[in-house]
Amino acid sequence: MLDLKPTGAGTGTAVAAREDGVQVRANVYPVQVAGVGIAIPEGRLTNADLERMVETTDEWIVSRTGIRERRIAPPDVATSDLALAAARAALNDAAMEPGEIDLIIVATITPDHSFPATACLVQAGLGIANIPAYDLSAGCSGLAYAIDQAWHALSSGAYKNALVIGADTLSRIVDFTDRRTCVLFGDGAAALVLSRREPGATPGILASNLGADGRGGSLLILPAGGSRLPASHATVAARQHYLQMNGQEVFKFAVRILEESTRRVLAKAGLTVDDLDLFIPHQANIRIIEAARERLGIPPERVIVNVDHYGNTSAASIGLALAEALQEGRLRPGMLVAMTGFGTGLTWGSILLRWTKEPNGTPAVTER
Repeated sequence: MLDLKPTGAGTGTAVAAREDGVQVRANVYPVQVAGVGIAIPEGRLTNADLERMVETTDEWIVSRTGIRERRIAPPDVATSDLALAAARAALNDAAMEPGEIDLIIVATITPDHSFPATACLVQAGLGIANIPAYDLSAGCSGLAYAIDQAWHALSSGAYKNALVIGADTLSRIVDFTDRRTCVLFGDGAAALVLSRREPGATPGILASNLGADGRGGSLLILPAGGSRLPASHATVAARQHYLQMNGQEVFKFAVRILEESTRRVLAKAGLTVDDLDLFIPHQANIRIIEAARERLGIPPERVIVNVDHYGNTSAASIGLALAEALQEGRLRPGMLVAMTGFGTGLTWGSILLRWTKEPNGTPAVTER
């Protein structure tokens, strides 16, 4: 056990003495969620629409996935456009100006370009400069990864306010002739403003658990377009610029890791599933959510589910569900919340929050 003793008032740093006498530094600045914003395209692709496109039925899709419709961005709206709209909504919710942000992280697997980073495009759109801005690629775990990185950056005292965004336009990489995958995915963006608080304040972010198992990388993959298989007539003809997924193997991984990562993040804080007020899992498939919920022993009323009207929005998924919980009044100050995602890589990530923000009507932004 480390014995933490602050080295000075307001320094945000503590010195911890181990049993072997070695001193290590620990970060003590607490971090909270100061604002939440989302952006969803106006266009809806319903199961009835898909029935006219591929050999499928509404009954088949709903029974196996729980999805009834998903949002699809119009051709002139890219990932950065959704990310920027969500960012502005989150800043509005936090009552902050763009100039108060000193770190931007965008989690996405559908960037506008291979480079520059989508985060830099968002930064330019907000009219700010001279701060770090970068993308990360962790698939549907992306927002959890980004929150973890921003949390550690803020808690160290190096930064004060971070803008964390999960945004994807998966409709750009879905093969609408493949009925196994085209029914699953949609477009959207979610943004969080994270803020450093003074030492001694109630922490909002309590713990995180991240991981990856690269041996499963081929189970969910976009084969072509990178340095391994650059774009060519052959890759286009083989439809290798669309995502490919081994659904059965991903399903088994997802159910297992949702339970394991959630239990791990709770254990880090010395808590158990019984302490949870709200569970926000990645919205990929209702059967995955239900299987994980049952394994964890969480009552249905404590689980946020919106996969029916958004589908799988990858890095935006958990943030969209968080915003919906706020809009519906299901998330209130003092509540303990676990957010857990899983995705390509294979990756996983959990964030444990003690909600500290008073509700003020989180806005949703519709891109036209």
